[in-house]
Amino acid sequence: MQQSGQNWDDVRSSLMQAKSQDLRYEKVLSSMCTYPHPIAVEAHKLFIESNMGDYGLFMGTYELEQSVLQMLGNLLSSSHPYGYLTTGGTESNIQAIRAMRNACRFIQSPNIVVPTSAHFSFDKIADILKIEVRKAQVLSDLTVDIEDVSSLIDQNTVGLVGIAGSTEFGQVDSISELSRIAAGRGIFLHVDAAFGGFVLPFIKKNLPFDFSLPGVTSIAIDPHKMGMSTIPSGALLFREEKMMDFLRVDTPYLTISSQCTLTGTRSGASVAATYAVMKHLGREGYSQVVNRCMSLTQLLLQEVKKIGLQPVIDPVMNILALSVSQPKKIRKELATQFGWHVSITKQPLSIRLVIMPHMTEENILAFVRDLKSVLDKIEFSENNESGNFRHSDGTGNMS
Repeated sequence: MQQSGQNWDDVRSSLMQAKSQDLRYEKVLSSMCTYPHPIAVEAHKLFIESNMGDYGLFMGTYELEQSVLQMLGNLLSSSHPYGYLTTGGTESNIQAIRAMRNACRFIQSPNIVVPTSAHFSFDKIADILKIEVRKAQVLSDLTVDIEDVSSLIDQNTVGLVGIAGSTEFGQVDSISELSRIAAGRGIFLHVDAAFGGFVLPFIKKNLPFDFSLPGVTSIAIDPHKMGMSTIPSGALLFREEKMMDFLRVDTPYLTISSQCTLTGTRSGASVAATYAVMKHLGREGYSQVVNRCMSLTQLLLQEVKKIGLQPVIDPVMNILALSVSQPKKIRKELATQFGWHVSITKQPLSIRLVIMPHMTEENILAFVRDLKSVLDKIEFSENNESGNFRHSDGTGNMS
């Protein structure tokens, strides 16, 4: 830090220089985040100083959080949800598993069973909470193998995890079957719906995943993804209030006597942003957002099939994974040649595309054209290396 401060124009210039190096979402097909709704941005600004870590000082913001939880509960089939707004899916998952573990203190070596398709936050959970995370295999459709889940459960299993919208493929596990097992075994079931929570209630497919299933104990859902709130905005909801008690610590020097959250300081601005956008859009607004993204996903699927590509699975929601021979090379070429940013999946190896609200039909068609150019270039290079040349037939055509 320099001795004397800079004027705002100089500071702003530095900020804009840094901002210019950030990617804009228009050519990003790898992220589950998007531009927040303008309403969310305005609300965020109004509550920028609110700290929900000591909400006794910000009771108005706290009331907004309770309203958000009620709206989320209504979305997820719970009339009386318990929980709080988190920084996102990772924190929500940590806290859900922490509550499971703490509720079973009598178990010396606790374990949980998750699908191999689970988010990498569960690897962090294994390390942070010192709990064994057992990974069940997935079937050919990339849903978790229920039989394998059952085989991994023992007397030390405190809970199961199901995924409602996997990060890589957007697939939804059979949460109803996991619910049946959890209820029958008397163990907890956490549903990671960080992405799918704001998608599944608005699509035509009947994929039950929420508190309507009796075995579901907790749900993670992220308003800063398809909820179009500002970052960071996640949420953790429990079916029963007693689960919050397993997270509680005393906070004698605050205006509140205890905390159930993982972080101390929490953004009241995110609370206000989430409240504002959910109130503004309502079910009809979110339905329109999701339907548009699903239509763009179907357009993308239709167009990539025209150039000879096939999906790993038919898209369940607005995530499309494409089977290609060299996904890492294709990803690099798309970025360096055309500025498109896609991601790759691990198993099976493929190109992963997330079609968020910032995408347009024009951009989808442009992306497919550029993808075809990359594929043609790679094929031409492979043919050259193998000596498999195509020769002119004298008319300007290639044979």
